[in-house]
Amino acid sequence: MSRVLGIDYGDRHLGLALSDPLQITAQPFGHYTLKEDQAENAEFFQRLVQEKQIEEIVVGFPLRMDGSEGSRADLSREFASWLEKITGKKVILWDERLTTREALKKMEGFKGSFKEKKHREDQIAAVIILEAYLEKKRYDAGFSQ
Repeated sequence: MSRVLGIDYGDRHLGLALSDPLQITAQPFGHYTLKEDQAENAEFFQRLVQEKQIEEIVVGFPLRMDGSEGSRADLSREFASWLEKITGKKVILWDERLTTREALKKMEGFKGSFKEKKHREDQIAAVIILEAYLEKKRYDAGFSQ
């Protein structure tokens, strides 16, 4: 069995989520701050993919509410392409509209510093993205049998 990695992509900060080996559930898996050194970033993701037996990666894709793409979508696409190249794993761009709002709603009442809250928000957003992807994958598998 292998896992799926979910990423809530930001300019510097990434929320991470990881599926269980059966790809049924998604759990927060921390956060990662992109470094200036691309080799260091590549090493982090290559090691993560190997250690956690990750089969594919889902990256949140920020679309506007009308479904059109903006400059943030271009950055996410570039990151996904880079990630696919350095890990050798399939990277899926997943519509992340409203995930931040949903993450904030789930965090109501959270007490902590701004930094802690932001890291938690990014992780929860990654979980929401990954859960939606896993659910769609199961749905599609049910209809392909």
